[in-house]
Amino acid sequence: MAIAIRKSDEIEKLRKANQIVGQTLQYLQNSVEPGMTLKEIDAMGEEFILSKKARPSFKGLYGFPAAVCTSLNEVIIHGIPDDTKVKEGDILGLDIGTELEGWYGDAAITMPVGKVSQKDEELIACAKDALYHAIDIIRPGLRFKELSFELERFIKSRGFVPLLNFCGHGIGKKPHEDPEIPNYLEHGSPKSGPKIKNGMVFCLEPMICQKLGIPKILEDKWSVVSQDGLRGSHYEHTVAVVGNRAEILSQP
Repeated sequence: MAIAIRKSDEIEKLRKANQIVGQTLQYLQNSVEPGMTLKEIDAMGEEFILSKKARPSFKGLYGFPAAVCTSLNEVIIHGIPDDTKVKEGDILGLDIGTELEGWYGDAAITMPVGKVSQKDEELIACAKDALYHAIDIIRPGLRFKELSFELERFIKSRGFVPLLNFCGHGIGKKPHEDPEIPNYLEHGSPKSGPKIKNGMVFCLEPMICQKLGIPKILEDKWSVVSQDGLRGSHYEHTVAVVGNRAEILSQP
């Protein structure tokens, strides 16, 4: 596993790509209303990214057909936009990637559509809070397995479970690079494997299930749900380790 160490000018290029992701997510969060179709939301996101002179990097990536992953209710990640209309009480995951001058950005949110149930509020909060908890504890010398262990511990402390077989990842000149960062301890001891260092840039993305973390991929070959059939949530930021702490690059 070769985990890249980025120079400060490279981190600034990654920041620019990621700021556009953050701005796009903020724009969509403020714009989505009941009655809009997932395709309309995707088109709004793509148009916004292009207006910032960036490219929607998910479009065509591994064959994905859209600019925005729109994951509605039971779909936790990789939802394909279609003619489904969002309605009051839905929860909608939005995952966006950009490419700007050869550098990549990536982030995600799960948002309520209008007023949602307390359970859904807790589900969304678990993903968001787990993400910020992980960002807060990142320090050089911490092992990635320790980070995965802490993510799992936090998620389970809220009464939820992490989605299995999907993970966070490095990012840079490619949308997905080493290391893979599961939201749970996968093999061996937390005190094993590579350590976090200043200059590393990676994406953390807690993916939350209610009862079963076992994934099921739907017939569209993309949408991932839990075998429990219940709603899930997803949050993601791209972070750079700078000055012995994690700095969020994908802020608006």
